[in-house]
Amino acid sequence: MNPMKRTVRLAAVAVAGTFALSLAACGDDDADTAATLPTATAGSDTTAHTDHQTVIVDGVDYGFENLPAEVPAGTALTFRNTSDVEFHEMVVMRIPDGESRSVGQLAALPPAESDAIFAGAMPTLVSVAAPGEEGTAVVGDGTITEPGRYAVVCFIPVGADPAVVMEAMQSESSTPPDLGDGAPHISQGMYAELTVSDSA
Repeated sequence: MNPMKRTVRLAAVAVAGTFALSLAACGDDDADTAATLPTATAGSDTTAHTDHQTVIVDGVDYGFENLPAEVPAGTALTFRNTSDVEFHEMVVMRIPDGESRSVGQLAALPPAESDAIFAGAMPTLVSVAAPGEEGTAVVGDGTITEPGRYAVVCFIPVGADPAVVMEAMQSESSTPPDLGDGAPHISQGMYAELTVSDSA
């Protein structure tokens, strides 16, 4: 199997499992959780709060818009998919301190090398959204608290049927979903770098 396709399938399974677990764990607590999350004013991309801000990031075909290059620690990221066709996700992972390469350079690495760099790391945030929909956070609440550099990426394959992606993410199966043979969105340039500065 093509290494890039293997990475996509593994990422999809990981997110699917996390999504299923979060649905089971949240149950009726969703309303309580939603009430505690910061919200932005309709039509705005950034909303100030007493001790942090919320930034609304748009997923497009194929990139992230309205994502600043730098934000202070404590900033919350929310995601929405403004595409009319493609399912998108926003995966935010902290880049290890000793790593100096750009996210573009990391995105071009073979899977074995990128796996070694991020070994044991959990995403800080994974938010998924069907075309034209607001994102649903399946890992993290969107608040980025630890200073450092972060990779912001989407692993969904080009042309994946949004209905099939949603079905896979709601399934508790550990079998890799068949999301088609499209290249992952990261290979089409759907990646960005975010620096989180110390808010003190």
